[in-house]
Amino acid sequence: MIRTVFLNATSLIVLASSAASYATETTPPTQEQRVDNRQARQSARIDQGIASGEVTRREQHRLQHQQNHIQRLENRVKADGTVTRKEAFRVEKAQDQASSSIARQKHDRQDRP
Repeated sequence: MIRTVFLNATSLIVLASSAASYATETTPPTQEQRVDNRQARQSARIDQGIASGEVTRREQHRLQHQQNHIQRLENRVKADGTVTRKEAFRVEKAQDQASSSIARQKHDRQDRP
């Protein structure tokens, strides 16, 4: 059985706009978005460590200082309007080191009383 579908102009516009919005929703995040998302996740990990008592005040200050350093680095990298691969690598490396520090501080035997 063959079904014939007639679409009017309004239906075509709705279909086209749906397809366009779907295409924009599935685009991969930019370098800036990835860095910002990762910064947010790392800050949440620090906050969770503070709330659970896994991170002491001294560790908290050190980890927050590290996050601030990464933010300043990101701002310097974006200052000229273009982010080179080398600059992106530096930011990612700093984030990798911060992530390791967070994990190490959360899982050491020092707890907040």
